[in-house]
Amino acid sequence: MYVTPEQIQAANKSNVEAFLAVANAQFAAFEKLANIQASVVKSAFEDSIANTRALLGAKDVQEFVSLQNSFAQPAVEKAMAYSKGVYEVATVANAELSKVAERRVAEWNENFVSLLDKLSKNAPAGSDVAVAAVKSMLAAANSAYDNLTKVAKQATEIAEANVAAATESARGLAKQPKRAAA
Repeated sequence: MYVTPEQIQAANKSNVEAFLAVANAQFAAFEKLANIQASVVKSAFEDSIANTRALLGAKDVQEFVSLQNSFAQPAVEKAMAYSKGVYEVATVANAELSKVAERRVAEWNENFVSLLDKLSKNAPAGSDVAVAAVKSMLAAANSAYDNLTKVAKQATEIAEANVAAATESARGLAKQPKRAAA
């Protein structure tokens, strides 16, 4: 059995498309992260200017301390929002890369089964058992891969739920009034 130029061209095209899909997913993630970073830096700069002006306008030490304490809540909320934004970008990028990998695995399996079918047609008598064994191993590997993918998705969902719960818990702690030292 020979490899035809059309098969080589199709394989090259598939490889380039997979590479471009990965590159696009990574670039989109990088762009989103850069936008988040720029937004955070701009917001932090604007907040520091506003906070400094407010502190300079304080009439006494108690007002100064009160103002400083009031700056903590928005800062914590912004830090949580930043973390959540970065986590969402990472999750989306991971999902995109997983889709590309799943397509590549499915394509490889399809090509391998096709190759096995072609080989079995030209194989000597009695080799049906060996071809069936290879197909059975491939099916078992695919089943294991599917199970692993399902477990990874479940772990991701659990992690997302834990992040959401931790975020809510942190928000609750940040909103609690601070007690004065006795």
